[in-house]
Amino acid sequence: MTATGTPTKKGQRPFLVEFYSSAVGKKWVMAVTGIIILGYVFVHMFGNLKIYLGADDLGVYAIDHYGEWLRELGEPLLPKTAFLWIFRAVMTVSIVLHIHAAYALTIINRKARPQKYQAPREYLVANYASRTMRWSGVIILAFVLFHLADLTIGSANPDFITGEIRHNMLASFTQPAVAIFYIVANILVGVHIFHGAWSLFQSMGWNNPRFNPWRKWFAAVFAGVVIIGNVSFPLSIWAGWVG
Repeated sequence: MTATGTPTKKGQRPFLVEFYSSAVGKKWVMAVTGIIILGYVFVHMFGNLKIYLGADDLGVYAIDHYGEWLRELGEPLLPKTAFLWIFRAVMTVSIVLHIHAAYALTIINRKARPQKYQAPREYLVANYASRTMRWSGVIILAFVLFHLADLTIGSANPDFITGEIRHNMLASFTQPAVAIFYIVANILVGVHIFHGAWSLFQSMGWNNPRFNPWRKWFAAVFAGVVIIGNVSFPLSIWAGWVG
């Protein structure tokens, strides 16, 4: 059956599979999953700003209350934490598709241009963004896996306590090596976001000289806000400004 419900001919692939097999389809998948990932990164950073707020009258810190709210989101329609697990599944699928589409497009580009640029200057200008996205993407993936082990699962955090976000962040970022790693990784995340936010418009065909300058400003401001917000957490805790 196709996406419209009509039977497929023998040997004919469904429309979505056929569309994704093309370079245009992969670019669209990269753009859509990129939007999902960008939205998550911003909301995640914004929520973590509650680390700078104090505790309520009962002694519960604002960021811990926020974490409990996330676990209860969707109740009573959904069981506790069900929404979080659904969201995590969506994010996992988005990241996997994003990585696969990026890898497949890289292979397609290499086959389309088997010979390198003759002029080194032209090569640097034309490929700086794509080459940066490749190696920074690998580092970011490693950072995400460590971040999950550190502040979500707790296996990489020596003093992890389930449900106590503020305590876990303090236990992690007071370690200089961890704080430095988070700072460097989040700067790379910002670089990746800048190139991604800039290119997703072009990937979806939203490319016009009249608003191209706005694309650059949007990408720069968005990436800058994310970098400043995320870097501030390990930096302020490591420096003792939050304790």
